[in-house]
Amino acid sequence: MPTDAILSTARQFLGVDPTVSVILEPINRGASGRTIVRVKSKLREPFIGIHWTDEREDNEQFVPVAKLLKKSRLRVPAILYENPKRHVALVEDLGDVDLHSLKDRPFKDRLPLYRSAMEQVDRLFYARPDREFVLMPPFDAALYQWEQEYFFEHMVEEHLGMDAESLRRNPEFKELADRLGKVARHLVHRDFQSQNLMVKDGEVWLIDFQGLRRGRQEYDIASLVYDPYMDHSADERAALLDLWEDVSDERPEARLFNECAAQRLMQALGAYGNILHRKGDEWYRQFIVIAAKNLREVIVDTELETPLAPVLEAIC
Repeated sequence: MPTDAILSTARQFLGVDPTVSVILEPINRGASGRTIVRVKSKLREPFIGIHWTDEREDNEQFVPVAKLLKKSRLRVPAILYENPKRHVALVEDLGDVDLHSLKDRPFKDRLPLYRSAMEQVDRLFYARPDREFVLMPPFDAALYQWEQEYFFEHMVEEHLGMDAESLRRNPEFKELADRLGKVARHLVHRDFQSQNLMVKDGEVWLIDFQGLRRGRQEYDIASLVYDPYMDHSADERAALLDLWEDVSDERPEARLFNECAAQRLMQALGAYGNILHRKGDEWYRQFIVIAAKNLREVIVDTELETPLAPVLEAIC
C-alpha cells in the first residue's frame, strides 16, 4: 500500500521504531498516479510524503527535477529523504495555500503573487541542466499531436459523444502542431496553473514539476493567463500579459501566444474528460465550460474556428 510505504520511509527518516506515533494526513491534490500525505510527529515540523506509481512516466522524474530546479535557484520544495525502491520521497511542507485558493481575493491584491510566479518562469528560461541530465521528451510536433488526440478522444468522443474523425483528418491541427514544435529550446513546467503554484512567505513556489521538458515558454505563460481554474476576465488577462512583459522585457507575439493557448486548452479539456469518465471526479466538470469559452476566444478568425465550432457549441 502507498501509505504503508510512506509510513515506513518516514520512520526511517525520523529514526524511530513502530512504537512512536507518526500520523499521515491525506492531501487531495491532482490526478497523476500519486499518493500525497502530510506526515506529522512530535519529533520535527510536518513534511510531505509522496508515493508514485508507474501510471505516468514522468512520476519518476520528480526527485531529479526537484534537485535540478533547486540547484537553479527556483523556489521548489527541498527533498528531505528518498526511497527510490519504494517509490517514496519526503519533501518540505509548503503549507496548504495555493494561488487557486486565493481566487476570491481582489485581482489587484493577487498581482504581486502573479509577478512572483512569472519571475519563476523567467528564471526557468535561464536554467541549464547538465548534459547528462535526462529530461522528458521535448515538446515537438508529435507531443502536440498527442495532446490533440487526447482532446479528440476524451472530450469530443468520450464526454460529448461526437465523432472526432473529421477533426483528426483536418490538416489544420497537424499544421498547428508542426508550427509549435519547431522550437523546443527552453525548459517549461508543462502544467503551470494556479493549483501548482503554492504561496509561502508572500512568494510563489512551484510543485508538480515532474513533467519538465524543453519547449515553448509561451505554453507556460498561456497556461497561467488562460487558467480555467481562475477564469480571468479579458482585462485581467491583459494585465497579466503586461506583467509578463515587465518581468521578461518582452511580450509574446499575439498569434503564437493564442496558438499556445489553444493547444493548452485542448489538452485541459481532454484531461477533464478523462478524469470525469475514468476517475469519476466530478469537481472538474465545472471547468469544462470555462475552458471551452476561452478556447473559443483564442481561435476567433483562425483556421481552427470552423472545425471546432460544433464541439464548442455542444459544450457551451
